[in-house]
Amino acid sequence: MALFDIQLPLSIARALRLPQNDPRRQQLRVLKKLLRKAKFTEFGQKYRFDEILMSRHIGKKFQELVPIYNYNTIYEEWWHKTLEGVPDVCWPGKIKYYALSSGTSESSSKYIPITNDLLAGNRVVMIKHILTLRNYQDIPVRSIGKGWLMIGGSTALQKNAGYYAGDLSGITAKKVPFWFQPFYKPGRKIAREKDWNKKLEDIVEKAPEWDIGFIVGVPAWIQMCIEKIIERYEVENIHDIWPHLAFFVHGGVSFEPYKKGFEKLLGKPITYIETYLASEGFIAYQDRQYAKGMKLVTNEHIFLEFVPFDYKNFDDNGDIVPNPETLMIHEVEEGKDYALLISTSAGAWRYLIGDTVRFTDKKRCEIIITGRTKHFLSLVGEHLSVDNMNKAIQTVSEDLNISIPEYTVVGKPYNNFFAHHWYIATDDKVNAEELRLRIDAKLKEINDDYAVERKSALKEIFLDVLHEERFMEFMRLKGKIGGQHKFPRVLKGRMLEDWNKFLKGELV
Repeated sequence: MALFDIQLPLSIARALRLPQNDPRRQQLRVLKKLLRKAKFTEFGQKYRFDEILMSRHIGKKFQELVPIYNYNTIYEEWWHKTLEGVPDVCWPGKIKYYALSSGTSESSSKYIPITNDLLAGNRVVMIKHILTLRNYQDIPVRSIGKGWLMIGGSTALQKNAGYYAGDLSGITAKKVPFWFQPFYKPGRKIAREKDWNKKLEDIVEKAPEWDIGFIVGVPAWIQMCIEKIIERYEVENIHDIWPHLAFFVHGGVSFEPYKKGFEKLLGKPITYIETYLASEGFIAYQDRQYAKGMKLVTNEHIFLEFVPFDYKNFDDNGDIVPNPETLMIHEVEEGKDYALLISTSAGAWRYLIGDTVRFTDKKRCEIIITGRTKHFLSLVGEHLSVDNMNKAIQTVSEDLNISIPEYTVVGKPYNNFFAHHWYIATDDKVNAEELRLRIDAKLKEINDDYAVERKSALKEIFLDVLHEERFMEFMRLKGKIGGQHKFPRVLKGRMLEDWNKFLKGELV
């Protein structure tokens, strides 16, 4: 039987704008709503939102008149004004909150505008997500009303001249609705703690006092927290402390590399639910058990566009070319990778968020995240995606019965040709040479381009095994500990320079 049966009154269903059958119509309605709200802003006036709204083909007119932006271009042209207190730039009113985000490759912080409209939209999506639990079968009903442990950034935000800045998870936790307060852990006091290690210690200290049914967060930091709880109280697994733990809501990074190690910490199976909550908005969530992908949010506060992720639309560095092919949701195909453009209720317009997605079910609008536009390896045409890497790591770790919670890959010149250098994190005993050969063989199996190039210009594969703590230490030295920070799967640029210094003991 279903977990619970909810028959919502029609008025509530309409208020929540629960999904209907036509994603194209939903998306055009969202676009009109965004354009109407922002038509009197500087951005709306420059790009003739009134004219777009009058067009019979509003989507195509929008694409014709409004250029594509990435963070650097939209910040330099528009968002920097909002930090100076200028109102009505890209969205009505003044921006009072900014999510600080460095992604997984940039060294300097990005200031992503957060508006009340965006937060309200996110909250509606969160409620919809909770309601989808009725689609899950044979899971413990009692766990629904237990505590929700949400481990994210500090809610103690930086106060600046006219605005606050901090981690999106911190901003969201700071604005937890009153009705959710009894369920929310670790509570306001611990959530405000800026020191990640101190926050972790406080959570471990309080753990036996809580009855947790849900844990929410990035897999690496959740796993670290659970390991510390098990170690502190000398128990076999986390269910000895939290017997009603039944759900892990995760996002931001593929869970597959973490799954084997994570399940060693459990006393019984739990349900994993994936979400796609970026600093720029709540984009997708898994809405049914055993789904292969996450359902895109098509009818709330984000307008989505899709750029085929290929050499016609992106250069060798992963930068988008001028005037790329851009598709709306009804024009996409299953099985192809697309870079995602979003327009949101916080004044992000045709914004290249940096993620690549693939439709697993077009009718249901279900996608998986396949990587980042900057996080892929194609030195000689091997077209190696993060999705390929994750699948190889998952398969090999299962075959060898080891846990590989972190890894990263570097492309480099080698004897007039090229090579890949893997750095694998595991605390299990493993033969590095066997690991290297197995990963290489699996990638040849799942990626034809990689197999071809391994016979020509991609001459060698190197692999080093490191303790997981080495990866965590590097993140600490980079100031990327806890919260939403993730270790980049492909190292390039400044991060690669710092990684090489770290391995030599020169980064302190």
